[in-house]
Amino acid sequence: MTFSDFLSMQIAEGVTIGDVLTVDFLASILGNVVSAVAILFLGFLVGRWASHRIRKLGEKHHKLDTTLFNFLGSISRYAILAFTVIFVLNRFGLETTSLVAAMGAAGLAIGLALQGTLSNVAAGVMIIIFRPIKVGDFVEIADEMGTVKDISLNFTELASLGNTQIIIPNSEVWGNTIENYSAYPTRRAEWTFGVSYDSDLKRAEQVILDTIMADERSMPDPEPFIQVNNLGDSSVDFLVRVWVDSEAYFTYQADMKRRVKEALDEAGIEIPFPYRTLVMAGGEAPELRQAAE
Repeated sequence: MTFSDFLSMQIAEGVTIGDVLTVDFLASILGNVVSAVAILFLGFLVGRWASHRIRKLGEKHHKLDTTLFNFLGSISRYAILAFTVIFVLNRFGLETTSLVAAMGAAGLAIGLALQGTLSNVAAGVMIIIFRPIKVGDFVEIADEMGTVKDISLNFTELASLGNTQIIIPNSEVWGNTIENYSAYPTRRAEWTFGVSYDSDLKRAEQVILDTIMADERSMPDPEPFIQVNNLGDSSVDFLVRVWVDSEAYFTYQADMKRRVKEALDEAGIEIPFPYRTLVMAGGEAPELRQAAE
């Protein structure tokens, strides 16, 4: 029985206010207070238990994104606490409908004042739910490249190649093109190697392919690709594509450039570079013509 119900019933029976303040009334109030404290304590425990269980579920299965389950755990805890508070207020006979309406109006005013912050929060929710990136991914976002260290409701933290901290608001993350280099387990490395027009193209192609495929990181399946791709001003260019594990991509690509260059040098195949031929006028001094040649 709420306080207002108890008071109305006593007055209807002709009992004065002084008579109402009896031991029974005090006992009723004390009982309501104890019940409210117990309900709040129980709601706190249930909310904490639910949040902990959801977080543990994400940690237990490695294929699941822990960021998403941390977010869901927090949401479940606060939702349980909110329902607990409403239940306690009803217990004391307070009208919660007007309270919820007032809280909604206050929330709208705060939302209008914090549009930028709330847009980051909304974008953070979308990132956590749809998971275009996750902690540990190597990405490029808004012209910034680095490893994802943390995804919060307001911002995403990256560690750059130089190990500096990069903070990007979530609205920029969600509103920009995201290039995730860690999304797939394999990547296709690509190079362009140029040889001189005097070179034996078939032999040059075989030297390049043998050198790259001799590395244990090179994947024979899917089949590697090598073809003449361009006839440049001073070189015949080979386009080469080979699949490799994503984790080894950057070092692998750099290593192959050096090894192919050394292999072509050892095979006596020239790697040309741009040069100019100067034609001197007939009246120029012989020493200038000789220097130009």
